[in-house]
Amino acid sequence: MVLIAPETDLENETSRLNQMFKAGLQSYHFRKPAKTLEECRSYLNQIEHAYYPRIVTHGFHFLAEDYALKGIHLKEQLRNDLKEELLPYVQRYQDKGFTVSSSFHEPEVLSDSKIPFDYHLLSPVFSSISKQGYQGRGFDISQIPKKIIGLGGIQEETIAQAVALGYSGIGVLGAIWQSKDPIKSFKRIQKAYRACIK
Repeated sequence: MVLIAPETDLENETSRLNQMFKAGLQSYHFRKPAKTLEECRSYLNQIEHAYYPRIVTHGFHFLAEDYALKGIHLKEQLRNDLKEELLPYVQRYQDKGFTVSSSFHEPEVLSDSKIPFDYHLLSPVFSSISKQGYQGRGFDISQIPKKIIGLGGIQEETIAQAVALGYSGIGVLGAIWQSKDPIKSFKRIQKAYRACIK
């Protein structure tokens, strides 16, 4: 289970995040596109150091080395922009022990990719909770032999369906961060997910 950061900061966000790590969160995608480098550092400095190996950064990839994070994530645009430099870029981080993942919005593009990403985020599986009008497409990826995390509209009620569609894991954003009690929502979704993959 992957928790995606809310784009804009929420009240007590890092405090809640530390509590979710303590409650079992294993993978957090640090995605704050509007933050400057110093703001990103300030955010990471508020997280308990023991949890750095569970964090994947979307921006300022060198922060993975500076903070000994879990890995880096490539947005679709960056993946396309790197062109022939993409494979060396990915391998450079993987050779240092970091995970490298990337975002996809079409199963065919993901399936055809020759880059050995550690895992892939595919969206939108279901209609998004955090992005209005972002309609789910119910991608069945059971025939794609890659590690794929389903993102978009993932909540307690859709987890079993996501697993049935062939996803290796789930990515959650709105169902947790937009709830009245993010920590309680995280625990509930984590419990439901674990029950589905037993």
